Amino acid sequence: MALALEGSQALARTIALCRPQVVAAYPITPQTHIVEGIAKLVADGKLDCEMVSVESEHSAASVALGAAVAGSRAYTASASQGILLMAEVLFDIAGLRIPLVMTCANRALSGPLNIWNDQQDSMAVRDAGWIQLYCATNQEAIDTTVQAFRIAERCELPVMVCVDGFTLTHTLEPLDLPSAEQVDGYLPAYRFHHGLDPADPRSLGTLVAPEHFSEVRHAHHQALLRAQTEIEKADSDWAEVVGRHCGGLLEVRGDPEARLGILTLGSVLGTLEDAMDNDPSLPRARFIKLRSYRPFPTEALREACEGLDTLIVLERALSPGAGGIVGPEVQTALIEMEVPPRVHNFAAGLGGRDLSLDLYRQLVDAVLGENQRKGFSIIDADPTLLPEADR
Repeated sequence: MALALEGSQALARTIALCRPQVVAAYPITPQTHIVEGIAKLVADGKLDCEMVSVESEHSAASVALGAAVAGSRAYTASASQGILLMAEVLFDIAGLRIPLVMTCANRALSGPLNIWNDQQDSMAVRDAGWIQLYCATNQEAIDTTVQAFRIAERCELPVMVCVDGFTLTHTLEPLDLPSAEQVDGYLPAYRFHHGLDPADPRSLGTLVAPEHFSEVRHAHHQALLRAQTEIEKADSDWAEVVGRHCGGLLEVRGDPEARLGILTLGSVLGTLEDAMDNDPSLPRARFIKLRSYRPFPTEALREACEGLDTLIVLERALSPGAGGIVGPEVQTALIEMEVPPRVHNFAAGLGGRDLSLDLYRQLVDAVLGENQRKGFSIIDADPTLLPEADR
């Protein structure tokens, strides 16, 4: 059913179609519209769900954890500093293998204070043990959210659906919402095999001594690697239901014969595609849309990069004092290729800086032009605005 909806409104309706039994939330821009929309559906009697308004994001994650363990399909959402306040519980949820879903409406981290979009928040918790799926469009966000509940519950791992704040959450556009019948047929009723039951008392999350902790972490790691199969299957099965897919672990777009590749996460892909389509004078590129950042799809990435001479990794975050976050992981993944491409790593659009169509030309000039850039750099940073020592 195609409707003109803001991204957040569409996500609220999609989450309701997944029939969560408990939603715990604390407002933070730009995530607030999602849980406001869910709250309205509950208040209007259109969703049978316990909507829990808590006093902090730490509490929101805690309530979702408890609800899922007690036998309810649970959901929460947050962004930016809220993700950091949740961090303690995010590690608990993942380490205890709790199957729940959250939306991260990606937003820059303080300080200085910034409420606009980049992906520093989800990157800050990339090692918490959650599956992380990044969406390039609002339609992908809708479809990925439905898939996320199935992935979480089949793999017994939490799933974070990462959606660029404002760029997607606050954009109004025609979107195709699935029907309740389609979602019900795709997503079975919630069941957590290791949950708590008063008739069979047990403890969850108790102390694990050094004699067993390594095995716990190994099992968690292996479960994430195995989840790649379910991520692919969830996407292909959903495509059979609605006639569209999100790309599985990653998707190759653009010119498949190009020797230049550009790897991205999130909505910046659309800008780069438009730039290439609108300017025939620019070199053609093979675009790699990295959808699954955790688990990291090493084998799929190597296959996508076959035949490339040059690969640009474009990020919306950075590791201060080191440089790129995704770029070094890409380099490590490709090093065993017979002829790996030369990897160039850039960040852009930090703190919501506008990403114009000229970004494509900037990237191409930086790796193929006369004054090629070495190492990692923030490609849209204006050196004239920096102190001389930082240029």
